[in-house]
Amino acid sequence: MPPHAPPGPASPPPAPPDPWRAAAAALLNLGGLGLGYALLRRPVLMAACWAATGAFLFVALPADADGIPGAALAGYAVVLSAAAVHGGFAGLRTRLARPGRAPLAVLVAVLLLAVPAGGALWYEDAHDEAVEQAILGRLERADDLVATSGRQPFATAAPDYRTALEVYRDIAVRHPGSRAARKVPASLRTYYTTVGAAYGHREYCDAIAPLKYLRTVPGTMPRKQLGSLADWPDDRLATSLYECGAEHLTAGEADWVTRFGDLLDTFPRSGAAAGVAPAVDTAVKKAEKAVGGGEPCAAVQRLRTLGTRIGDLSESAGDTGGRLAKAASRAGRSGDAGEYACGVDQYRDGDFDAAQETMERFAADHVHDRNRARAQKIAIAAEVARTVPAAGRKLPTTASGGSISVTVKNDSPDDITVLYTGPVTGSFTLRGCAGCKSYSLADTLFSGFKPCNDSGRHYPQRTVSLPTGTTYFVHKPNGGSTATPASDTARLRSGYVYTECAYSTRQLGSGT
Repeated sequence: MPPHAPPGPASPPPAPPDPWRAAAAALLNLGGLGLGYALLRRPVLMAACWAATGAFLFVALPADADGIPGAALAGYAVVLSAAAVHGGFAGLRTRLARPGRAPLAVLVAVLLLAVPAGGALWYEDAHDEAVEQAILGRLERADDLVATSGRQPFATAAPDYRTALEVYRDIAVRHPGSRAARKVPASLRTYYTTVGAAYGHREYCDAIAPLKYLRTVPGTMPRKQLGSLADWPDDRLATSLYECGAEHLTAGEADWVTRFGDLLDTFPRSGAAAGVAPAVDTAVKKAEKAVGGGEPCAAVQRLRTLGTRIGDLSESAGDTGGRLAKAASRAGRSGDAGEYACGVDQYRDGDFDAAQETMERFAADHVHDRNRARAQKIAIAAEVARTVPAAGRKLPTTASGGSISVTVKNDSPDDITVLYTGPVTGSFTLRGCAGCKSYSLADTLFSGFKPCNDSGRHYPQRTVSLPTGTTYFVHKPNGGSTATPASDTARLRSGYVYTECAYSTRQLGSGT
């Protein structure tokens, strides 16, 4: 039989250990494409490396501001590390397909690592740009929010203004080197002018709240980002407080005290604050002038209100030089003095109740005033006119006396006050008649009824001299009597002597 050749080995014998070969396989696998496995002739493992790298690139690209998810990055790092370690161990005893020499393979592997390193650098640049674009996008949206809010009232837009400001602050603080951060100062200038737009439109009262808000911004934004904007609202707010206060002062509205008070407290040395005292003085002078106009009572009330409010302002906000206190005192004095003109106006308007009250108060409070005597006369005439409206057709004078004697007797048990007005005005009191009594209604109906006609009785009486013309009398009981005042109209002529008799029935009556 012919001889048989011995059977060949099942696989190539392992090569002797070679560290260069192991290093080459490991480094080539670190590139992510499994080239180490390609040199070791292990296509399945190389395909697995390609699949892992492809999955990683699918997750990582395109580059965005959020970057690569941490789990994906960690997982891919584990795959590359495992491939490098496994490739190193496998290459230790496995011959390379090519190049034939292991040191050359190591050199090629090192050179090929530049590819993933360059890709990483490219990705980092792309990621940085994506971050820049994302920050610019936030800035643009914040700017748009400010522009939209500028078309709304401040109270409505305030939450959106705060949202936009928080974006500006975040960009300035967390991304100071970004392109968006370099644009923040310009955005803030627009922000300030938008929030404070009411001031530019001379809507001073509406400008106060937004300008106060802008003064809080330096507490949240870096000063270097604001620059001169930090002080931008101050002069504008001072002016707005003054103009709004002056407007409400002129209109007679109460909150001018609050506006001027804020101004004096917040900006005491400003030019606007210096205008407060002159504005108040002007308001007092205007009200004083109005006392002589068509609405003196309103002017008096205005002066008194001004005096109270100016005094409050002087006490609460400080009063350098005492000018506010002086204005308050002057307004009070002028209001008191103007009460006489108010009473005259009330009398002429037929408001006799108010005229009597005003003139009695004026006479009591101004003992040495030159108008006191006439105020007393007007108070008497107003009380007469409350019972006899015709008596109030003419304003009484301070004239007294006349050529006609009129005697008034009291036939009632009550003390009475006799008031009269006409060509002259005055009053006097008569004590009650001792022994006299009130007449019944039936007594007054008899044709022979004549009060004050008992010759044996001494009636309290008083004689006054009056001029010719019509004089209106009112007899009213004093003390706690419930009798109703009675009246009489006397047309006095020369050559006659007149007698007035006061008597009472169920109500006080009068006869001639």
